[in-house]
Amino acid sequence: MILAGDIGGTHARLAFFEVADGRFQIKSCTVFPSHEFGGLDQIVGRFMAAASFQPAAACFGIAGPVRDGRVQASNLPWVVESSSLARELKLKNVILINDLEANAWGIAALQSKDLVALNPRQGSGSGNQAVISAGTGLGEAGMYWAEKSYEILASEGGHGDFAPRNELEIEMLRFLISRFGHVSTERVVSGPGLVNIFEFLCQTGRGKAPEWLADEMSRDDPAAVISRAGIEGKCPVCEQALDIFISAYAAESGNVALRFMATGGVYLGGGIAPKLLPKLQERSFMDAFTGKGRLRSLLESIPVHVIMNDQTALLGAARCAAVKGLSLV
Repeated sequence: MILAGDIGGTHARLAFFEVADGRFQIKSCTVFPSHEFGGLDQIVGRFMAAASFQPAAACFGIAGPVRDGRVQASNLPWVVESSSLARELKLKNVILINDLEANAWGIAALQSKDLVALNPRQGSGSGNQAVISAGTGLGEAGMYWAEKSYEILASEGGHGDFAPRNELEIEMLRFLISRFGHVSTERVVSGPGLVNIFEFLCQTGRGKAPEWLADEMSRDDPAAVISRAGIEGKCPVCEQALDIFISAYAAESGNVALRFMATGGVYLGGGIAPKLLPKLQERSFMDAFTGKGRLRSLLESIPVHVIMNDQTALLGAARCAAVKGLSLV
């Protein structure tokens, strides 16, 4: 039995997987609100107290840079250490990987029903691949072809500098610099990033939030409220914020494709992309993805897919534990 975890800034998902004939079957799964706990140890303890299984191996994908079995979570006030989790689980070792590394591990196990094509090209069978996921934060990872299989490269590319592409984005960058100092791409392409875009538009006189919207934002996740209002056409400033967000998401996805030379395909993971699928399927997304001047033709040839399976990172963590810990697949 394998214990796998997908640990993000909003939710922490833990699951037991049984592995047979190379297939992974979930036996139990629980979702915890991350901010209600002081650390991953507490969540694991709560999960195990109710469990009827003892894991033979465990792997957790966590949003943050993992170094020497230790990670300072990017969007949580946590420090997670593999040695502490190993003691909690009574295991010799626990594997910690970046959450996008976990997503990348899971892609190979997805089925066609788990993917929606935005650019339905045929990728190079031996070409590199990349995954980019916007959620509470922005994660990026690469998969390079190593003759017979893919090797995964974790990164913290979402914390690289945001690059504006037009006068409006230049002004938005100045606005965000005054607020944050350093402006990473994550400050724009993420759930909180959508809120930053919205506030920029409102505070610079480009739009005004109606009272009903401000009321909903005070009671619900502001990014979810803005995206719903934008998709449903209920609020012009929300529509504009969503258009800027999607264009920036597409542009960064194209950047990731170039950085990893991902001729085998680019995958959009995370919780936001499936919810915005109708907008992502509009021509504007691929126009921004391919808008790289002299390399437009290269980007036009790259397959782009949205991952619809919200358990991809969990599955990937389980596959990583099996390959590195149990050698079952």
